[in-house]
Amino acid sequence: MSTDRENSLLNTKIVYDITKFTHLDFPDHLACIIWFAGCNMRCNYCYNKEIVFAKNGNYTLSDAINFLKTRVGLLDGVVLSGGEATDHDLVALCKEIKNLGFKIKLDTNGTNFQTLQILCNLELIDYIALDYKAPRYKFGQITKSSKFEEFCKTLDYLLASSIKFEVRTTVHTDLLDEKDINFIINDLLIRGYDHKYYLQNFLDTGENIGDLKTSLKKLDRSLLSNDLEIVFR
Repeated sequence: MSTDRENSLLNTKIVYDITKFTHLDFPDHLACIIWFAGCNMRCNYCYNKEIVFAKNGNYTLSDAINFLKTRVGLLDGVVLSGGEATDHDLVALCKEIKNLGFKIKLDTNGTNFQTLQILCNLELIDYIALDYKAPRYKFGQITKSSKFEEFCKTLDYLLASSIKFEVRTTVHTDLLDEKDINFIINDLLIRGYDHKYYLQNFLDTGENIGDLKTSLKKLDRSLLSNDLEIVFR
């Protein structure tokens, strides 16, 4: 049974939008995406500008749950994304999603360690996509955040857990070059990460936080470390 606090949270407008179907965003699952308003970062390359700067959402969590009830038996999973989903208390929502029989994937920048730890300890998350935004020495410049240590805490926690997760980096070559990517790979190896490492190309939608355009420079794949299996998206 939901508590008064959970009921209050479920009726708060923090959902910016809902993508009703995706076969790309949750590995091996048909899913939908719940986009949460707001973010604690201002990444230069971010194309979800309207979501990041949104003060409120367009839908309540109850609206999202009511939608999911119409997708029982049609979808396998739900992706929680943003913005930054962990800026919000997700426990009540995740419990409801689990009660409906869906698996949950969380997209996160990893800087809200306590929120993520609570969700994982309650076994509410099935898969995590963790964004390794930039090396320590470029983290503040690219994200406008000083939470690199918090991100590292999350990364180390996931490595010590049995939770399925991936690490990914969005690449705009005006911001990150081959040496930066190799620095990240080396850091991952030192920490014990031995899974696939995903590199995502910057997506130029015509509008992003840093007013970036597609770079003329191409990432030279021959200069990248082969100590981890790199998958390009």
